This record gives sequence, structure tokens and C-alpha cells, in this order.
Amino acid sequence: MRFEHQTLDNGLHILGEHHPEAQSIAVGFFVRTGSRDEAPEVAGVSHFLEHMMFKGTPRRTAADINREFDEMGARYNAFTSEENTVYFGSVLPEFQTRLIDLLADMMRPSLRPEDFDLEKQVILEEIALYQDRPQFIVMDMGRETFFGDHPLGRRVLGTTESIRALTRDQMYEYFSHRYAPNNMSLILTGRYDWETAVAQAQELCGGWEPAEARRELTPPQPRPRVRVEPKGRFQRAHLALVAPGCAAQEETRFAAAVAATALGAAQGSRFYWALVDPGLAETATLSHSEEDGAGVFLGYLCCNPERAAEVLDTARRVLEEVCREGLNAEEVARAKRKMASGQVLAGETPFGRLIHVGLDWVYRQEWQPLEEVIDRILAVSVEEVNDLLARQPFAALTVVALGAVSALGCN
Repeated sequence: MRFEHQTLDNGLHILGEHHPEAQSIAVGFFVRTGSRDEAPEVAGVSHFLEHMMFKGTPRRTAADINREFDEMGARYNAFTSEENTVYFGSVLPEFQTRLIDLLADMMRPSLRPEDFDLEKQVILEEIALYQDRPQFIVMDMGRETFFGDHPLGRRVLGTTESIRALTRDQMYEYFSHRYAPNNMSLILTGRYDWETAVAQAQELCGGWEPAEARRELTPPQPRPRVRVEPKGRFQRAHLALVAPGCAAQEETRFAAAVAATALGAAQGSRFYWALVDPGLAETATLSHSEEDGAGVFLGYLCCNPERAAEVLDTARRVLEEVCREGLNAEEVARAKRKMASGQVLAGETPFGRLIHVGLDWVYRQEWQPLEEVIDRILAVSVEEVNDLLARQPFAALTVVALGAVSALGCN
């Protein structure tokens, strides 16, 4: 394994994690932009733009793009989050130059008005579809309520109103600044040819013009509260729990992830034994999301509406108890093993390593080999975890409930 890095004159970072024994390569463009970087009047433009990147370029039609991925036998996709938009593909090494050519071409789309108008309807249908998925609705509401006016509370999809009002010119203006080469990274993992990749990136991307792409990094202020939204069409009660966590740049993120795993893994966690095993809740999970300059613990509970108050009280007791008394050594050890196993299983292929390598660079401008990541996870001590919990992060807990309002005694 070796790490390679070069920066073009226009600011585009090219990074590689080379594995000589791998049987494939993975390539991705990481764009440091997401819903937190949008002005309110263009809410949802990052995700909408992700769709438009597949709609054609001056060199390729949308059909050409899909056909070429298929001809290479590529595993490919893209995603948009609050902070990043990523386009990626995984192929056999002999298709390296073709994959890079295709992805780089996609990064300079045509953004034709007729494609924009057509895809707008697709986005509106996607937003409507999510209105029937209560878990997604309640988690969006949880972030909105917790972050308030902070940019991290903005919905990735935007709203029906913001998408309907969005114009092609507004999208192009956003694209021109956020998709600047100095706000992007080209990541390669697996058995690639470094010299060929750098030369090709210089030829294809070297002429892209840099631009200013600022990000608001004011720390969010927690707003603990309980919010209940009556939605009688849902048969279950859905609850989102949000509490302050650790930023992607903080070393305590490892302890936070271990604590969240011990408390809220789908199986064998404190939430599992207190809520799922006795039948109080169908689902009870807790995770930690490290973000740029901030971080949050995110919990999700699903249960019979008549038991929602009991479920929430039980979850609160679990969180209060662990902050007061801490986790024991065996709980911490089990959580670390779960996390380490997950990292190893994901990292067995270049495709599985691509996102980890890319986000390590985007957030911390560093490369951490898989072995070092595993060592750091396993090195988390009981003291680190309990020191973090002793800070009472769940004292600032925001709760959002979707479903039967009377379930929490709030109606």
C-alpha cells in the first residue's frame, strides 16, 4: 500500500491509495459542497445538480454516459449529503483511462434548459416520494429542529417550493463556484497507474478555472426541545433524537463513534436490550455523524404510538444512566470490534476504500491507511469514551416525534 498526492496548478487535488494486489480500481470526484453551502433561495440545488451531471456534456449525451459505464462493466453512482457531492465508479484496471475520461467529462456538464426542466419534475417526484417514508421525514425534521437557522439544518432535497422556483441560471451560478477545481479532489484506489492518471487529469482538468468557494463554519448552538408533528396517515410513531457530537477534525470522534455503537447498534447495544429485545420498540438505533466543524449523535426510534412516551422515557433513562455511570470495559470492547470489523469488510476492495480515503482528505487533508484506522479504533480506551459521556452531550437532546401526537402527551 502506498499513498500518492499531487495538486494541479488550478488547485485540483489528485490522491491515490495504491494496492498492487487489488484486482480492480475505484475512481471518484469529491466536490466539497452540499446543502449547507446553499442559499435558502436555492435549497436543494446540490442534489438537483447531481442529477444534471448525468444528463450530458458537450461531448456526450445522457445515453452515451450510461452506455459507457455499462460497456466498462462499471459499478457506479453518485450521492449528495449536507457537505459533499461524490461521483464514483469501480472497474477493472484496463478501463482506468476510459473511466477517468468519462467522470472528468461529466464534471463539466451542458446543463441544457430542456434537461433542467425535465429533471425538475423528477426531483419534485422524489420529494413527494419521501413524504411517504416517515423515517427520512423525521430525521430531516430532527436536524432542522436541532440546528435551527444553522446551514447544517438544511434539507438535502430542498423543498417543493424551492425546487419549483429554482432556475437553470441559478444552478449554473452555483455550479460555477462550487465545482471549481480548487474545491474538488480526484481520488483513486486499487491497482491504478499513477503517472497515467496524473497526466490524464492534467490534460482533462488542468484548464478548469479556480473560483472562490467559501463555507460557513460558525459552530451551531444546540437547541434542546421536544417537537411533535401529527401525521395520522402513519401507523407507527417515529422519533428522531439529536444531540451535539464531535467534529470531523476532532480526535474525540473515535470515542464518540464507539459510544454511539455501544449505545445504539442495531444488535447487542444498550438501546437494543432496553427497547427492542423486550418488544417496546421495533427499531432503536443511535449513530454518530462527524461533520465539518461540528458533529451530532443521531437516534431513531420506531414503535406503537400508544407506547411512544414509554419508549422515549426509556431511551432517556438509558442515555442519562450512561452519562452518569459510563460504559463498562466489555461494552467498549464489543463496540470497537464491531467498528473494526466493519472497516475491514468495507476495505477489502478498492471500491470499499474510496469513500474513506476521499473523506479523510476532504475533512482533514490526511491519509490514514486501513491498518492505522483499525489500530486507532482498537486503541480507544474506556476512559476516553466515559470522559466524553461525562460531558453530558445528551443533556442537550432534541426530540422530534412524527405520528400520533397524543403518544407523547403533547396534545
